[in-house]
Amino acid sequence: MPQTDTDPGTRLMQQVRAAFILHGTTYTSWCRSQSIDPSLVRQAIFGTWAGPKGRAWRRKVLTAAGVKEAA
Repeated sequence: MPQTDTDPGTRLMQQVRAAFILHGTTYTSWCRSQSIDPSLVRQAIFGTWAGPKGRAWRRKVLTAAGVKEAA
């Protein structure tokens, strides 16, 4: 199965970080404004926190960053 740009992993993390910078903030600042530890969101982005809460935070950060998930 081909990998998409929004599959969990390093590429997605780079896209999220870049998107926040383009919006004039940082990934870490956004996490702190949401009262969540950046390392937990990073685990969700990398797919190591893949339970319901991890997937929810992944969707939330992708939406906030403006990174669209693959259909």
